[in-house]
Amino acid sequence: MNGKRFYITTAIDYVNQKPHLGTAYEKIGADCMARYKRLCGYDVHFLMGNDEHSTNVEREARGRGLDPLEYCRMMSKEFQGTWKALDIAYDDFIHTTEERHVRSVRELFRRIHENGFIFKGKYEGFYCESCEEFIVEKDLEGGLCPRHKQAPKHISEENYFFALSRFQEPLLKHFERNPGFVRPQIRLNEVANVVKGGLEDVSISRSGKVWGIPLPIDESHVIYVWFDALTNYISALGFGGADATLFDRYWPADVHVIGKDITRFHCIIWPAMLMAGGVEPPRSVFAHGFISLAGEKMSKTRGNIIDPLRMTEVFGADAVRYLLLREVPFDRDGDITVEVFLNRYNADLANDIGNLFSRTVTMISKYLGGAVEAKPLGDGHELNRELARSLEAYRAHMDRMEFSRALGAYWSVIQRANRFIEEKRPWDLAKDPAKRSELEEIFRELLAVLRASGVVLAPFMPGKMAEMLAQLGAGRLTMDDLPERTAGASGLAQPAPLFPRIKADSGDLLKG
Repeated sequence: MNGKRFYITTAIDYVNQKPHLGTAYEKIGADCMARYKRLCGYDVHFLMGNDEHSTNVEREARGRGLDPLEYCRMMSKEFQGTWKALDIAYDDFIHTTEERHVRSVRELFRRIHENGFIFKGKYEGFYCESCEEFIVEKDLEGGLCPRHKQAPKHISEENYFFALSRFQEPLLKHFERNPGFVRPQIRLNEVANVVKGGLEDVSISRSGKVWGIPLPIDESHVIYVWFDALTNYISALGFGGADATLFDRYWPADVHVIGKDITRFHCIIWPAMLMAGGVEPPRSVFAHGFISLAGEKMSKTRGNIIDPLRMTEVFGADAVRYLLLREVPFDRDGDITVEVFLNRYNADLANDIGNLFSRTVTMISKYLGGAVEAKPLGDGHELNRELARSLEAYRAHMDRMEFSRALGAYWSVIQRANRFIEEKRPWDLAKDPAKRSELEEIFRELLAVLRASGVVLAPFMPGKMAEMLAQLGAGRLTMDDLPERTAGASGLAQPAPLFPRIKADSGDLLKG
């Protein structure tokens, strides 16, 4: 069995509203990484899911006159339909109402309780219903929840608590021993400062609720939604069940991909929960930034939410995936506009890679009868040297989940290949039969770039790159095959365009 394993997860989503572009950005990034690791020969397990034991979800369901579970299943179809439209190839999709999840949550709670880290007490303070989070007064901004800019409720109730305060030193030691545990570095600094400032014990139950998982030790309480939700990363692997095959195979997770606003839960509470239960923490957490639209945060109240399904109708799924990860660096916030998307689509996809593919195959078909004899490539080939350099830079950036930089590094060889055509002028060489060998050498180099592009860009644009490789007659290639030692082709014909130019008023592109 393959010894190279890679387990990647995304945050699970509340289903009280439809997926939006920000949600899609996270899922596309994680899918891109999962596909890249598969191309590198890893045994990959990619998990996504829905967070259903939320008061917000229950409220939305009741407001529609639906049973919460019925509503959750209805919304699950909508979420999974969106992910299918964006060609996101997860291996498993967890619902927190599934029996396998309920069993794991109760088992982790039982272990933490038996190890002496759970006690009963009274919670009195603030609670934000929108983010379902207990908030200490010092974290309020002008008396408001810092995330939702609304006044939290002041509640007083008897709950069960997790002794998070006892994990200050273990967490700091864990950060010191594992400097890559939280990425990017700025998020690690933030998290470490929070821990150094002191940790308070956290309430992990709610009394008087019925929508949730009952505590194993007191069924008049349900488990707090965040304790419940975080456990999905191990419940999907069968933790606490009769069959621990997946858990033994893939845990600890290589990376949890999350938004930067939930680092406290994933980088402090979650590893502390696992330590308390005698379970190894994940290897890393990657906290991506946020997308704004024309300088404004996307929100329902502003009316500037972009539906990713509408974007796929306009640009196509592959282009949406590429444009998001090219335009917004994954480790920081980024701003987009429809105009920027349109311009980059036409420049990068229609003009650069689309034009390179179309011109190369058309000329091989026209000048060489659709065939180029396969011969070795090496350092003596200028374009092949540039390809090797670009591949090295691409790999380094991809390993750090720097998607935008990886694309930028590789794009240099695509642009160089287009200039190469202008410099070599194959249309002139084709007029002299004596120069056929020289002509084939030019197309050998171009084919090597195109075939490499079909592999390198596949994590970003899986559908279009599969289409391109099929038209090139390429077999199944992986990252280990690049750069290829030989290049050639046969049976090439006039290609179908990969990325037809979009001519439209950008202001109308995403209107329903």
